[in-house]
Amino acid sequence: MKVIVAPLNWGLGHATRCIPIINEYLRRGDEVVLAGDGNSLTLLRKRYPNLRYIELPELQLHYSNTNSQIWTLLKQIPHCLLWALKDHSALDKLLDIEHFDLIISDNRFFFYTKRTKAVYLTHQLNLILPKHWRWLTPVANMINSRIINKYAECWVADREPKDGNLAGKLSMPVKLKIPLIYKGILSRFSPSDATPHSDEGQNLKKYNIVAVLSGLEPQRTIFEKEIINTYIGKTENVLIIEGKIGSAYCEKKLKNITILPYLDDKTLATALRQAETIVARSGYSTIMDLYQLGVLHKARLVPTPGQTEQEYLALIPHSDAQRSKSFEQSEIRRSESK
Repeated sequence: MKVIVAPLNWGLGHATRCIPIINEYLRRGDEVVLAGDGNSLTLLRKRYPNLRYIELPELQLHYSNTNSQIWTLLKQIPHCLLWALKDHSALDKLLDIEHFDLIISDNRFFFYTKRTKAVYLTHQLNLILPKHWRWLTPVANMINSRIINKYAECWVADREPKDGNLAGKLSMPVKLKIPLIYKGILSRFSPSDATPHSDEGQNLKKYNIVAVLSGLEPQRTIFEKEIINTYIGKTENVLIIEGKIGSAYCEKKLKNITILPYLDDKTLATALRQAETIVARSGYSTIMDLYQLGVLHKARLVPTPGQTEQEYLALIPHSDAQRSKSFEQSEIRRSESK
């Protein structure tokens, strides 16, 4: 079977949660082609250097540097619509040249076709709008469902609610015209990554605090500066992983703080397991990664200001009935520095 996997370029999470899906098709002996743009595609190309890749129209979005994102994102809607049309056209042209048995679109909302099976991968079946826009929630969810219904199936990056879903109300089932399939926790880390190995960490310094950065600019840089200002000169040894997957690998030192552009998955897993505290954005893919490693209880999840989905995810207690029993005594807290 020939499969094309195309994640949205909005942070790195859409790409990282495609990794277990790609691995499964490769394990079966299927041909997998990567598609996308920006850092998401760069991440997958680094992870799978031997796989063919296709560059798709680039989505260039940014956040506001304030605590509200609504007006900044609203202004970018025309750009998003134009990008989506280009994305749809690019797929049509691609299918004129070659056939794919399966198209997997992680939130590239116009990357669908009726010419072959196309599935939509998401965790947001129910959207959360800013407080003063909540009255538009039914309209937003209707548009979201209509987009999803363009596909043959909808795959949800979560467990079924009866099994304890991680995304709370975001991934609660909605009425669709197509099959709704829960794919479980999709993490870049394998279950074995949660278990320490006898020889691991020998070349990796143990850090009290490991901060994992992600997301759109300028909020990614703002968050990095906040972390540096909070911990520089303190007694804790701090590691900051910038999430700059396209940058040259270069270590920077600021007194007790070590800054790296990125880490490979195995080294990152070791650093996160050994850390006393993990600081990260409350993006859903980050939550899945920390859950898979069994370190979610050590995380201080700080939402991007004005990003309502992250604000919601940062406040869901692990003891919620929808959460795994293994986290019943834990709690996700907002950062005091917000």
